[in-house]
Amino acid sequence: MEGEIYNFIKVWLSVFVCLSYCYTINKKVSKGLSRLLCVLPIVCLFLFLPLDLHSIHLGGTTAFFIAWLANFKLLLFAFGKGPLCSDPSISLGRFVALACLPIKIQQNTPSKPQNTSSKVNPFPLESQNGHSKENPPQKPIEKLKNPPMAHLNGQNKENPTSKKTQESHISLPNYAVKGVLLAILVCLYDYSDHMHPKVLLILYCFHIYLLLEFILAIVATLARVLLGMELEPQFNEPYLSTSLQDFWGKRWNLMVTNMLRITVYNPTRHALVTRGINKKWAPLIAVFATFVVSGFMHELIFYYLGRMSPTWEVTWFFLLHGLCLVVELVLKTEVFTGGWRLPRLISGPLAIGFVFITSFWLFFPPFLRFKADVRAFEEYAVLGGFLKNVTRTSI
Repeated sequence: MEGEIYNFIKVWLSVFVCLSYCYTINKKVSKGLSRLLCVLPIVCLFLFLPLDLHSIHLGGTTAFFIAWLANFKLLLFAFGKGPLCSDPSISLGRFVALACLPIKIQQNTPSKPQNTSSKVNPFPLESQNGHSKENPPQKPIEKLKNPPMAHLNGQNKENPTSKKTQESHISLPNYAVKGVLLAILVCLYDYSDHMHPKVLLILYCFHIYLLLEFILAIVATLARVLLGMELEPQFNEPYLSTSLQDFWGKRWNLMVTNMLRITVYNPTRHALVTRGINKKWAPLIAVFATFVVSGFMHELIFYYLGRMSPTWEVTWFFLLHGLCLVVELVLKTEVFTGGWRLPRLISGPLAIGFVFITSFWLFFPPFLRFKADVRAFEEYAVLGGFLKNVTRTSI
């Protein structure tokens, strides 16, 4: 484990040096092809650096942060777009944090939501100030052919969220409770031999969600304290989702959703529209393309975790969800045009149940094939032993 920690430090020192180089070329190299050529070696290096790590927690987190998030942000940066180009006076510390961490600076939102964006757009196009580029708030809003999916303040019309609820997402008691639940889950695994395999898979689903939210909350807290940035929450209580559109677009891993929106969905939709594709179908194709890219990136993360040849089950998981989301959007906008929706008590369990069932079928088999659960428990045991030694030493 000491060797893994040493490699972890070495990898992140390399990341800091590389991002410092990118920060330097910001003012010296103009955006476009020239900056892209300067950034591409860093992108390639970030794809190889996670291979120096083998643990589930350190290696998986590092792969997610630099091979996915940082690389996507650097590609945007090469063309003068994305969070790294939002402020010309941004400091080096903020540049590095925004580049490789799953954080987004909180923007001021209008007090009253405005009904904008496309009806089939689960990834609404946003400018750097949080307003829609297609529907700027300072101009009168025309009634669009496509009714809105979400307000500018990120609230879903299906699930309006009050300011009080949003604040509760990032409250200390909220994360304290989830931390306790995560600890309880880890303890329950001692009795895994007496559990039905399906029950164990359900526990793994909750474990992944709680672990991700806990890790991302710690990262966001450190960034907030060290850099003084007000950050947006990474999750929005996904277990309260009422549809796949709500789950993937407004509740699950919002940093990845935002990154996929500006790197895949928006360019794809724009390219399709400019090439004469019907504006009704272009967003649907862009949604599916977004899930294709997400599937490939998850497949890459799984490779870093297991170092096994891909079986493409994870990719098929996201392709299935992308297809089902497209069908859901068509039904909402073309069939149930009168605004009729299933009651939340029915649509919620259906959406979450679909996520669980497809996870059991396609997501977890490769996850268990490289024994991610066993390796994670071993890492917990090492951490527990370390904390006991520290406690004894301090006493």
